[in-house]
Amino acid sequence: AGSELRQPLGIAVVGGLVVSQMLTLYITPVIYVYLDKIEQWIAGAEEKRLREAEIDLPAPEALPSPASLPSPAE
Repeated sequence: AGSELRQPLGIAVVGGLVVSQMLTLYITPVIYVYLDKIEQWIAGAEEKRLREAEIDLPAPEALPSPASLPSPAE
C-alpha cells in the first residue's frame, strides 16, 4: 500500500544518479580534453602572431639552465 506514491520518487533518484555518473565519468573528461586542445590552439596562434611580428623568441637551448643561475644565498 502506498507504493504508487514512492515509485516516481525512486525513478527520479535513480535517474539522477545515472545522469550524474554519466556527467562525472564521460562528459567532464571530454570537456577537459577540448579545453586543452583550445588552449594549445590559442598558444600556437599566439606564437605564430609573434613570429609574424618578427619578434625573436629565444631558442630553448639559448636560455640559461637552472644549474648555471646563482643561488639566492650568493
